[in-house]
Amino acid sequence: MKRRNILIVLVLIFSTTFAVVIQARKEPEMDTIRPAVVAGKFYSESPEILKAAIKGFLEDAEPVSAPKPLALILPHAGYIYSGQIADDGYNQARGGSYETVVILGTNHTSSHFRKIALYPGDGFATPLGTARVDRPIVEALMAASPDCVLTSSPHQNEHSVEVQVPFIQVVFPQAKIVPVIIGTPDARLCERFGQTLGKILEGKNALIVASSDLSHYPSHADAVDLPILTAIATLDPQRVQETIRAQMHKGIANLHTGACGEGPILTAMGAKGGKLVSYANSGDIAIGDRSRVVGYGAVALTAAATQPASKVKPVSPTADELSRADKKALLGLARKTITRYLTTETVPFARGFSPAAQELRGVFVTLKKFGNLRGCIGRLIPEAPLAQLVGAMAIQSALNDQRFRPVTITEMQDIEIELSVLTPMKTIPRVEDIVVGRDGVLLQKGRAGAVFLPQVATEQGWGREEMLDQLCLKAGLPKGSWRTGAEFQTFQAIVFHESAFK
Repeated sequence: MKRRNILIVLVLIFSTTFAVVIQARKEPEMDTIRPAVVAGKFYSESPEILKAAIKGFLEDAEPVSAPKPLALILPHAGYIYSGQIADDGYNQARGGSYETVVILGTNHTSSHFRKIALYPGDGFATPLGTARVDRPIVEALMAASPDCVLTSSPHQNEHSVEVQVPFIQVVFPQAKIVPVIIGTPDARLCERFGQTLGKILEGKNALIVASSDLSHYPSHADAVDLPILTAIATLDPQRVQETIRAQMHKGIANLHTGACGEGPILTAMGAKGGKLVSYANSGDIAIGDRSRVVGYGAVALTAAATQPASKVKPVSPTADELSRADKKALLGLARKTITRYLTTETVPFARGFSPAAQELRGVFVTLKKFGNLRGCIGRLIPEAPLAQLVGAMAIQSALNDQRFRPVTITEMQDIEIELSVLTPMKTIPRVEDIVVGRDGVLLQKGRAGAVFLPQVATEQGWGREEMLDQLCLKAGLPKGSWRTGAEFQTFQAIVFHESAFK
């Protein structure tokens, strides 16, 4: 009896001590639902627009090549930039009916935090409602891992977890979430927590999402993402870290990081197969700046070994002429880009096009409403492949032609889109070399300049001299200014419009 009493006392002491330790890793009671802090910034505040954007990405998503993955590595930038790549990944898991999604977030906001932050509240709010936290799994992780801290502080302003939540709400509407912030990309910390997470999730229908963007701010040509993505797909944490370090030591201008979510990536790597699903960077988007990009990749990690990781290679253009199918597809992309932007605040990717439609060629996108000009903007010198440039110029023509108010969605049914795909520019010594109806003309005189597409003079009934006078007026110069001190370049265009394909 005496021995039994001693055992009871020891159990009580141990239980009390354990409770004190756990309590020390908890923070005081807080509001149980975390509000959305990047709605209206990274994604739409409107539930209807937000859901339509995600469903649009799913419609365009890469087909399933790694079914029912254990984990996904996905980007967390603004939806207009990275949403398609994210949904390429979510589409791989779409048929999984996951009950729990563990979101491994990047620590962007709490530089002194070095542990694993589990969210102590009951849910994350978004415009689509509240995603409930899987409290039993949070409690199990707290009990199993001394690396874990139950704290809201690193979660308060962190976007890398929140950005994933609306995707989960649409793709897995019944799933609960486990929001986690990986405080630091310490390999041993990530390995320990990854192993603990694997044990807690064993036998459960759960998915892990590691949230990470890739290279930050090099030029499009200098992006270092594909070697890093290839290393991730090998599931070798050391190789991943070595590859990131190697890329960072190349001296690439403006390269700030190779993968901001290195910690989440390392934590998620306890699988047997890795598959690169898709890749792009912000310079590949219709509104993107190719001088300063951020990389985005979708990688699926599976329970069984997969085929070697896909290699995403740039298209090698040929000199083939545009086919009828190419023209129809480019016109379709122009319309889809404008419509998608006006309805979902996102834009589609220009992918799946033939080599001829990916050549570096200038293009103008012309919008006409009931036969009248409604917008026209283009690029004489291409800085991106043709298909991507078509999307970019479609947006510009619809929204940023200063001669017109922005196009509205209700007008789109009355607008016809015309594309003018250009040949390279050629300097001419004499205006007599200009052939009206064949040649587009760029006039430059001092700092003034203006351009007409080949079809403009024919449509207006102008001869050469009248066309040049009108070109001067467009450049802000007096009529006749073309006669002295002006320089000219000509080009031709392949012109096609939607009505030819109806």
